Amino acid sequence: MTFDPASLEFNDAGLVPAIAQDAKTHEVLMLAWMSAESISRTLETGRVTYWSRSRQSFWVKGETSGNVQKLVEMRVDCDRDCLLMLVDQTGPACHTGRRSCFYTGVEAGEEVELMAPEG
Repeated sequence: MTFDPASLEFNDAGLVPAIAQDAKTHEVLMLAWMSAESISRTLETGRVTYWSRSRQSFWVKGETSGNVQKLVEMRVDCDRDCLLMLVDQTGPACHTGRRSCFYTGVEAGEEVELMAPEG
């Protein structure tokens, strides 16, 4: 069966959440948004391309930072309203310089920094 991005359940803004996960370690790296066009571009190029809600433009992960995400595998969830991007991540995934955007834990009701920026 051929994959058609139009078969997904996009929100009112025409976007679907996409979770980036390291293909080797299975570490959850980040969550971003994709449009049908950014999904198509990702599949065509192998470079993960998101839709930046703040800039209202396409965002090829690593284009300016060098922290590239190469697509290893794309998965669709059971409700077809979320994507899982298994990626080969070069450098930190988070704009703060951390490996993952999920660097803050909550322990006994308190926020705890779980990882420092790389480098």
